[in-house]
Amino acid sequence: MILDRIVESTKKRVSALKKTTSLQTLKEQAKISDHPFIFEKALSNDGIAFICEVKKASPSKGVIAEDFPYVNIAREYEAAGANAISVLTEPEFFQGSNDYLTEIKKNVSIPLLRKDFIIDEIQIYEASLIGADAILLICSILTDDQVKRYFQIADALGLSVLVEAHDEEEIKRALNAGGRMIGVNNRNLKNFEVDINNSIRLRKLVPPEIRFVSESGIKTAEDIIKLQENGTDAVLIGETLMKSGDKKKELNKLKGL
Repeated sequence: MILDRIVESTKKRVSALKKTTSLQTLKEQAKISDHPFIFEKALSNDGIAFICEVKKASPSKGVIAEDFPYVNIAREYEAAGANAISVLTEPEFFQGSNDYLTEIKKNVSIPLLRKDFIIDEIQIYEASLIGADAILLICSILTDDQVKRYFQIADALGLSVLVEAHDEEEIKRALNAGGRMIGVNNRNLKNFEVDINNSIRLRKLVPPEIRFVSESGIKTAEDIIKLQENGTDAVLIGETLMKSGDKKKELNKLKGL
């Protein structure tokens, strides 16, 4: 299963990080954000918010963007009216990098989500240091205790947390952890099949005061309308935008403009 392989790879990456930098050192270096929880605030505007993703590759599609001027892509997203940006930092399966996020942070003013597979608290402090405004916690690879503990660490640092769920049980776990933003992944991470109706089906389980984000498989303005009519607060879009040569035109098309 691809997800298992990604987690195993992440364990090796975390182990390597701990050999070069201690958890205590990262704790001491990390500081409370100057703009706490800016990511979730960016999704609170009227209408549906757009989180646009900077992603070079994926396990299901391979290399999406051979030419990958990641800073320019992020600037295009901001100019096109994105509310926030998601940056892949997982190196093996998504060909991401921490450096991408750090460089993008210097060049845009909208908040950034570190899109990665967090399995250890050291990665949360690392996220703070590389410039992330938010982290992703994936319920399917974490225990309840981990989700709650990692959420508390992020909270103390002023980092927003997007808690990702894929089914009813994971929605309950995300809510129990105190999630203020819950993302439903329309892609099944076990077999990578995609169905945006997964978000529509699960929306009713999340209270209206909690920001609800639909992730993956969103390709058309009709998809956006469908999700917005169902009470979705934000969408996270990667491949559709990454494949477009004109990010602004594509985002406007998704907005129905």
